[in-house]
Amino acid sequence: MPDGPRAPLGDRASNGLKIVVVGGFGVGKTTLVRSVSEIRPLNTEETMTRAGVPTDDTRHVPEKTGTTVAFDFGRITLDEETVLYLFGAPGQERFWFLWDRLFAGTIGAVVLVDDRRLDDSWYAIDRLEHHGTPFIVARNDFGGPPHTLEEIRDALDLDPSIPLIDCDARSRESSKRVLLTLAEHLQTLHGAHAAAPVR
Repeated sequence: MPDGPRAPLGDRASNGLKIVVVGGFGVGKTTLVRSVSEIRPLNTEETMTRAGVPTDDTRHVPEKTGTTVAFDFGRITLDEETVLYLFGAPGQERFWFLWDRLFAGTIGAVVLVDDRRLDDSWYAIDRLEHHGTPFIVARNDFGGPPHTLEEIRDALDLDPSIPLIDCDARSRESSKRVLLTLAEHLQTLHGAHAAAPVR
């Protein structure tokens, strides 16, 4: 993935690949999209108000002042013809109805988790499994005493074949590593599928 700002694509890109970043409220989805996008990301973040207090649990993210109400969108050019389109889904339950539409045409997903509230990850994993969408899980660094990755794998009941990694969504390099891990996972799945005997 090239570094630095990119010129408009024009007509040269012919292969667009769609990735979705999902997870609970306040786990860092918008931050990840912002950190890795080569363009200024489109986001639909609105200021949080007292009206959202009964529905948006901010106990673990008390400094949070804005929330995504539709989706975030970023872009990464992989080569002259291939572009990665990155969508960040809203985390609150009241916006979950948007997720199934965001999943349409998706080649893979990142489930971003905060290990202080792993229960917020269940819906994302369930919907991805329902759609048959390949995914990896990335534990975002919130600076607290972490659980081990194996403890997280057990808590989320993840299949051993699903990659589980650490990340810092604020870091471009760390976010790139998350996307590269997903790309490697998709290549592995594609290779296994291609090697499977035809019955």
